[in-house]
Amino acid sequence: MKENQYDYIVVGAGSAGCVLANRLTEDGKKSVLLLETGGSDKSIFIQMPTALSIPMNTKKYAWQFETDPEPYLDNRRMHCPRGKVLGGSSSINGMVYVRGHARDFDEWQQEGAEGWDYRHVLPYFKKAETWAFGGDDYRGGQGPLGVNNGNNMQNPLYKAFIKAGTDAGYFETEDYNGAQQEGFGPMHMTVMHGRRWSTANAYLRPAMKRPNLTVVTHAMVHKVLLDGKTATGVRYEQGGQVHEAHASDEVILSAGSIGSPHLLQLSGIGSREVLEKAGIEVKHELPGVGENLQDHLEFYFQFRCKQPVSLNRKLDPWNKLKIGVRWLLKKDGLGATNHFESCGFIRSKAGVEWPDLQYHFLPAAMRYDGREAFKGDGFQLHIGHNKPKSRGFVHVKSADPKDHPRILFNYMQHEDDREGFRDCVRLTREIINQPAMDEYRGAEIQPGEDVVTDEQIDAFVRQAVESAYHPSCSCKMGTDDMAVVDPETRVRGIQNLRVVDSSIFPTIPNGNLNSPTIMVAERAADLIRGMEPLKPSDAPVVMDDQWQARQRSGEAKRTLS
Repeated sequence: MKENQYDYIVVGAGSAGCVLANRLTEDGKKSVLLLETGGSDKSIFIQMPTALSIPMNTKKYAWQFETDPEPYLDNRRMHCPRGKVLGGSSSINGMVYVRGHARDFDEWQQEGAEGWDYRHVLPYFKKAETWAFGGDDYRGGQGPLGVNNGNNMQNPLYKAFIKAGTDAGYFETEDYNGAQQEGFGPMHMTVMHGRRWSTANAYLRPAMKRPNLTVVTHAMVHKVLLDGKTATGVRYEQGGQVHEAHASDEVILSAGSIGSPHLLQLSGIGSREVLEKAGIEVKHELPGVGENLQDHLEFYFQFRCKQPVSLNRKLDPWNKLKIGVRWLLKKDGLGATNHFESCGFIRSKAGVEWPDLQYHFLPAAMRYDGREAFKGDGFQLHIGHNKPKSRGFVHVKSADPKDHPRILFNYMQHEDDREGFRDCVRLTREIINQPAMDEYRGAEIQPGEDVVTDEQIDAFVRQAVESAYHPSCSCKMGTDDMAVVDPETRVRGIQNLRVVDSSIFPTIPNGNLNSPTIMVAERAADLIRGMEPLKPSDAPVVMDDQWQARQRSGEAKRTLS
C-alpha cells in the first residue's frame, strides 16, 4: 500500500464521523483515515455536562459561523457554532437526546429517501444506544451511546411543569423516544457515568485502539480530489504543510451541514452559478448543493419563581466551585446534568398531523451562555416551532477554504413559521397558568404580559429568537433534481464519494439533531460495507388517528381550535 493510501477517508470527526470511524474499522479488514480540523476533547468544560455553554462559545472548540443579515429577523446576524474538536458538535451541544417523531422519517421516504422510513431507522436508533433503564422494542440496551435522565427530576419544578401540561389537557408520555413522542415527560440526555457521552467518547475512543484507524487532528481539508467523475482522495493542510491522502474505496464527507456543502463546492461540485461567482471551476454541476438549508429557532419564555428552589441560587462563583469539585471527585450532582430534565411535544393547532412545538424546561432563568437573566429565582421554557417551511442556503464565497461560506437560513420567511411562533406564545401562557404552577409562577419576565397581539408577538420574536443550533438538510437525500445524495448516501454523478451527516436529511425532524445524525451514520455504515440492513421494526407508534379519536371521545380536556 502506498504512503497516505487508505481504503476510506472520512472528513470530520463529529457526530457522524466518529460513528463511521468505529463501524468501518470494527472487522479489521479496511483501513480508515479520519481527518478533523479541531483537536482534543479532553477539557473539563467539554466533559462536565453542566459546563455546556462554554465549549459552544469557544473558538478553540467551535467554528463561530455567522449568518448574513436575516431579512425576516430585523436583519440580525445569527450565531451558528459548529463543533471543531473530536466529537464535533456532540462535544459542544446541549446533550439533549431526541430522535424525532416517527412521521418525520416517513416524511423522508415520501421525499424520495427510500428505506429511511421509521420502520427501517428504528433498529439503528436502538443499535446506537444504551438506555439507562434497559432495552425494549423501542430502546437499545447494548449500544455505544449512553442515554439517561440526568438527576431524574429531583427539582420540584420539573414535575410541576409536566403536571401543568396534563392539566392543560395534553398527554403525559413516559418515553417520548418510544411509542409516543407527543406529550409531557422526562427529557433524556447523552450522559453516561456523569460525563458528556459524545460520539468521541462513545465510538471513537474504542476504535482508536485499532491499528487500521488513523486519526489526524488539526487537519483542515481543502478539497476532494477528483479524477474525472471519481473521487480519489483529499487535499488537506496541517501545521502549514499541504498533504494529499488517497482512498481506494471511498471518500466520505461528515463535516456537517455547513462544512460538507462547502467542501463539495470547494471541490467544484455544486451549482454552476454559485461556483462561477466564487471563481471555482465547475467539475460536476449539482444544483442542490448548499440549498434546502433548515434550522430550528427558539426563544426563552421566562418567569420569576415564588419559591426558593430554582438553579439561579447556584450561579454564583462559590456554588459553581462546589458543583465543579463534586463533579471532579464523584462525577455526580448538578455537574452531571444539562439541567433540561423535563420537556413537552405538542401540536400548534388542529389539523397538524404530528407535534410541531417542542419545550425544553429549565429550572432557572438564564442565557444559553450561562449568564443569569435577573437577580432572584426564576424558571424558563425554551420553546420553538420545529417544522419550519422557510429554506436557506450555504454558498462558497471563494476558492480559499479558510474563507467562511455565506450562510442564510431565511428564518421566518414563510408565514406558517411566523404563525407557529404566535402559537408558541399563546399556548405556553395557557400551560404555565395551570394550577400545577400556581405555587411557583411569579411575574412573566419575557415576552412580558403586554405582548399579546399578533403584531406585538411578531416584533418580540424577531428580536428574541435564537438558533437552536440544528442546521441541516443542505445536501439533501432523494431522487429529484435538487437531491445531492441518493438513498445510499452517494453523491449523485460522482463515483466513490458520499456525504453522511445531518446535511443529507431531506427535512428537519421534530427534535434535536444529534440522535438522528448518529442513526444516519449507523445505517450508512451498513450501506457502505454492503451489509444486509437491519430488519425493519414492527413496533407500533401512537399516531394522529389515535390522538384524534381521543379528542373526539372527550378523554383529553383540551380541544384545539
